[in-house]
Amino acid sequence: MTMKTLHTALAASIALLLGGCMVGPDYHRPQVPVPTQYKELPGWMAASPEADAAPKGDWWSVFNDPELNQWEPMVSVSNQTVQKAYANYQEALANVQIARSSLFPTLGIGGSANKQRSAGGSASGTFSSRRAVSTSGSLEGSASWVPDLWGKVRRQVEENKATAEAGQATLADTTLSEQILLANAVIELRISDADIDLLQKTVDAYTESLRVVENQGAAGTARPSDVITARTQLEGAKSSLIALGVARAQYAHAIAVLVGKNPEELDIPHSMNPPALPTVPMVVPSELLQRRPDIAVAERQMAAQNAAIGVAVAAYYPNLSLSAADGFSQAPLAGLLHVANHVWSLGADVSETVLDFGARHGQVAAAKASYEAALANYRGTVLNALEDVENDLSDLRILAQQAQVQDALVRDATQGAQIALDEYQAGTVDYTTAATAQASQLSAQQNALSILQQRLLDTVSLIGDMGGGWSADKLDASQKSTAHR
Repeated sequence: MTMKTLHTALAASIALLLGGCMVGPDYHRPQVPVPTQYKELPGWMAASPEADAAPKGDWWSVFNDPELNQWEPMVSVSNQTVQKAYANYQEALANVQIARSSLFPTLGIGGSANKQRSAGGSASGTFSSRRAVSTSGSLEGSASWVPDLWGKVRRQVEENKATAEAGQATLADTTLSEQILLANAVIELRISDADIDLLQKTVDAYTESLRVVENQGAAGTARPSDVITARTQLEGAKSSLIALGVARAQYAHAIAVLVGKNPEELDIPHSMNPPALPTVPMVVPSELLQRRPDIAVAERQMAAQNAAIGVAVAAYYPNLSLSAADGFSQAPLAGLLHVANHVWSLGADVSETVLDFGARHGQVAAAKASYEAALANYRGTVLNALEDVENDLSDLRILAQQAQVQDALVRDATQGAQIALDEYQAGTVDYTTAATAQASQLSAQQNALSILQQRLLDTVSLIGDMGGGWSADKLDASQKSTAHR
């Protein structure tokens, strides 16, 4: 048998055996009950069944913040948590390649050459001073193969491919989570800037009030306690203004780390404009199954566990291994490649476990239990996704109502503070009344900022809970190359 004949036989065997059976259950995505619309949706925002209405791509642009638009793309490139998820995904892709290689024969080539000197002698028993030197050598090609008769290797490839796709979805989920964290940090920093502006205006107003009270005290028309009250009020506002610098610095440091920079590298200027509060188009609940990467992770993990059942079941069946060698061997070495020195061999080995005291049964049972656990995790992830969106919608609905009342409260508190200050200057009320009104105004304004902050954060959360701009059709663990980082 020539090497060409051997290769032809092996290729034919591969084509025949790769089309063989695969033991274990084929995977079918289970159905999960999903409502047609969200409970919190009526009266707040109209549902749109078209996925095109949902945020896509640069979803953060709806907040109209220049720095946010600049920093968000850096998360997928420089964020270290994302880089870790990317490396894990690359490892999973490599495992797919490793598993797939087991479908094909292992080919090798080897050669050897030896030179040997033997002891000289004669028939009479005396040794000759001349010793014989001989050479020998061989050149051989070999092939070995374990045919995938029962689909064990194919199930392993299927399992690893699903695991790699879960890794790809995990990468998307990690990226989205870090982008959400960055958006939250920017919002909190911008609200801190707005709070700083508010307190700075308050300090200016309290400074003017103290000047008025001190002038009246010098003229003998104000009590000393009024001066102390005005001064204490001003000092408290100054202290609160300084304290805001701590939170702002921490938000700035968090932003730097999220975009992969050292905290001292990023200098974020003060902004007079908080992010815009957008209206987020909705998708129907069933779209979450495709848009949420964490759901895709759970679903792909379930597919991997299903394939693992087939791997465990294949252990019940016998193993067949084939081997072949073809080459030349010659001593002495001269004329090694002559046809007369051609050698070849073929071999086959079959093995089957007769008694394992329940080991294989236990492995199959464990694989099935792991699948059931993955199924429960998938269904639980879907339920949690629906809960997340419902929570976001209820929060935004309630906060919108609260914001309307709070805006009216701010207007009334501002008007009340001005009236109380005018009445004090007219001598009809004491300064305590004016100070109380000013404190109420500041509290109302700060609460309004807190409500705006929470509405912005809940909007970011809603976009994230709808999957951002991701979709499960982006999963492709079989791709030959991935985005260079």
